[in-house]
Amino acid sequence: MAATKETPKTFKKDITAKTDFAFGRINYTLMLTGVGLIVVGFMMMAGGKADDPHVFNPEVFSFRRITLAPIVVMAGFVLNIYAIVKKAKD
Repeated sequence: MAATKETPKTFKKDITAKTDFAFGRINYTLMLTGVGLIVVGFMMMAGGKADDPHVFNPEVFSFRRITLAPIVVMAGFVLNIYAIVKKAKD
């Protein structure tokens, strides 16, 4: 019997470096925007401290701190929820 030397067959696999992320690009963009809104809202709430602890500073109850900042924070949370629920177009 004559031994024949066979060359091994090489199979080329179609290797694609596709990584499956949980969300699409628009979802991540919306999430980062929502986090930015939350941070801005909390920054708007900061301040209003009196220099003297025995003197009342009415700036604590300003429109920006009591009304506008919580609305901005809630908008950030709603935007993050929407970004999670939105189906990405792939």
